[in-house]
Amino acid sequence: MKLRPDEREVRGAWREVGGKIEADESCKRIEELTQRHLHEVARDSSGWVVLYQDPSDGRYWELTYVDGGAHGGGPPSLANLSEEEVREKYGSV
Repeated sequence: MKLRPDEREVRGAWREVGGKIEADESCKRIEELTQRHLHEVARDSSGWVVLYQDPSDGRYWELTYVDGGAHGGGPPSLANLSEEEVREKYGSV
């Protein structure tokens, strides 16, 4: 369940099953990671973009919703950010 050292992005998707929209396994994995493994360290002013740090290796992960026009912002995405990207976007954390 943890993030592998070679991973750089986990992108969720929604799929239609029996006329209903369901989250795929990546969405479920992102939810599990953000609730039970990663530590929140910052949020943007909207509250929708959240920066997490992986306690296992210190890497930073940004949670976004890639389809802003969809209900709830669309499916979630976790992307690995470098320390430089974190400083540029969030300042010191």
